[in-house]
Amino acid sequence: MFSIVFCQSCGIFLYAFFHWITYATNHGEEIAVPNLAKLSAEQAGERLEALNLDYIILDTIDYNPDFPKLTVVDQEPKPGRKVKAGRKVYLKINAEKFTMVVVPDLVEKTYRQALPTLNAVGLQEGSITYKPYLGKDMVLEMYSNGKKLKAGDKVLKSSKIDLVLGDGNVVFDDSELDTLKVDTTDVK
Repeated sequence: MFSIVFCQSCGIFLYAFFHWITYATNHGEEIAVPNLAKLSAEQAGERLEALNLDYIILDTIDYNPDFPKLTVVDQEPKPGRKVKAGRKVYLKINAEKFTMVVVPDLVEKTYRQALPTLNAVGLQEGSITYKPYLGKDMVLEMYSNGKKLKAGDKVLKSSKIDLVLGDGNVVFDDSELDTLKVDTTDVK
């Protein structure tokens, strides 16, 4: 008899507990996170506050030309996710412009070595021209917007760097070494 009463008491308690937890956690009352891409921080904040959601601006990321300056580039939770009221949405904002990067030393490096080095610092390959030189595909000069560059110069990240490479058509002629006159008057 005691065990039947105990089981009924546990059942009533569990039933009451699950009803309470459903009410306390607003079960079934979810908000779809809106897509905030390309909105300013102010516009995103107004939109989130209207939905009873909070927001935090995490960071300004490197400039992305696909997004307007100082607008939302990324958010977490992602658009369309269901969340509870009061949830924080974390925002990443596009920078105002590209940052400056240092031009690496590519002169006397092969094109095969130069290209990954350019990409690693955030620069892009521009046009390629060739001029006579012994080393084929050896970087001889670097330019950006018609201006000659040297290692250590600073340019905007994502700039195109034009490269002048050796064509490999210059041949070393050692016969000229034999025609040099040697002064033998001082030799005893």
